[in-house]
Parts: sequence; C-alpha cells; structure tokens
Amino acid sequence: MRFLHTMLRVGDLQRSIDFYTKVLGMTLLRTSDNPSQKYTLAFVGYGTNPEHAELELTYNYGVDSYDPGTAYGHIAIGMEDIYKACDDIRNSGGNVTREAGPVKGGTTVIAFVQDPDGYKIELIERKGM
Repeated sequence: MRFLHTMLRVGDLQRSIDFYTKVLGMTLLRTSDNPSQKYTLAFVGYGTNPEHAELELTYNYGVDSYDPGTAYGHIAIGMEDIYKACDDIRNSGGNVTREAGPVKGGTTVIAFVQDPDGYKIELIERKGM
C-alpha cells in the first residue's frame, strides 16, 4: 500500500494552482471538471502516481473559503536547501510563517509556509534528495 494523494478544498482554484506551481514549484498534472456535481479538481505534484503522491485541489462551485478546523495539521515537503526555499517562496509572494531553523528540541531544520486558503505546509530539509 502507499499514499496516492491528499485532498484540500480551495476557495479559488486558479489562485491555488498558481501557489502550488509558481511558489512551491509543483506541476499541474491534470484537471477534471464535473458541472453536474458542481466541482472541479486539479492535481498537482512533483511527479505522478505511483512514484509520487499528488495533491488534489477541490473547488466546489460557489464556495470561496473554508475553515480548516482543528483536526487538520499540515502537509510536509522535503527539500535540500530549506533556507533558499524560504527565500524563493517569499520572493514569489508566498507567506513564510516560521523561518527555517532547527525544530525545538532537535536538529532537523524545518520551516512553515501557508497557502492562500490558510493551509500549513511544513518544509523539512533533507540533504541528498
């Protein structure tokens, strides 16, 4: 078994596609519109299934915002140079909410960014990726 995708409901599909592709460097993999059920899907990622998990962005017609609630935590993305990634994200208009640095009580270097809908994304430095 393996993870295939994670789904997030978004208030503006193009704004979210732009964030994940232009700010976080993912690729728009495919879209699917379902007018009879009043939703559109966009899949983004750093590769496709089955080698890579994908992120499914779901836009429900007429809904422009969601409350992520208290159960949702974050998505995690591994990368080689987290300090450069934070600079690149900030320079692309992204919101870095926790600057890069060691996790409290440990040595793993992390940072957090927030997408346009308020979802948190943890960046984890992984050398040799």
